[in-house]
Amino acid sequence: MSAIRLLVLGAVRLHGRAHGYQVRNDLEFWGAHEWSNAKPGSIYHALKQLAKQGLLLAHETAPSTAGGPPRTEYEVTPEGDREYFSLLRRALSSHDERRDVLSAGLGFMVDLPRHEVLELLGVREEGLKEWQDSVGSHYIPAEHADSMGHIGEIMDMWLAVGRAETAWTRRLIERIETGAHSFAGEDGDPFEGVFAEDHPELMRAWRIGES
Repeated sequence: MSAIRLLVLGAVRLHGRAHGYQVRNDLEFWGAHEWSNAKPGSIYHALKQLAKQGLLLAHETAPSTAGGPPRTEYEVTPEGDREYFSLLRRALSSHDERRDVLSAGLGFMVDLPRHEVLELLGVREEGLKEWQDSVGSHYIPAEHADSMGHIGEIMDMWLAVGRAETAWTRRLIERIETGAHSFAGEDGDPFEGVFAEDHPELMRAWRIGES
């Protein structure tokens, strides 16, 4: 599963209708260029590909008064909306997806009702536990320490990662159960303050720091 696909669909959907620069700004504000492949070129390529696949509808707007070519704005189609929620649910429930996919899912989880997010994360938690049990049935560190040599460190690492991810998932479930965040159907705006345009001073500071 591609994180960029979920990120771009979700970012466009947040605006209702958005151009590439808006999508890029939002994803950079969330740091997605650091933890995923959401680089500028990938974002614009994804927008065009999703439009070709009928998941986004492209609109050419009039050129600005300052001149230049028309700017293309995108909106999510009904098919794109279905694809978005399918990707979102998979990102939250799968225990064996890459971390950038889970990160993308966390960024948009508030588009779902609280009870459904808890169910999806519960599926992830169970998947992690089952994977650890499966590995443990074939590999017990104490028994393989001498016979596997340094190769045993590989399995030790993955078991440690699995335990850490299970514990983190459990803590997130508990925070959501006790009222953390605002989800779909609840009072308040789940995405309040998440747009780059809400924080122009931060975006300016980051761009100066990058130059």
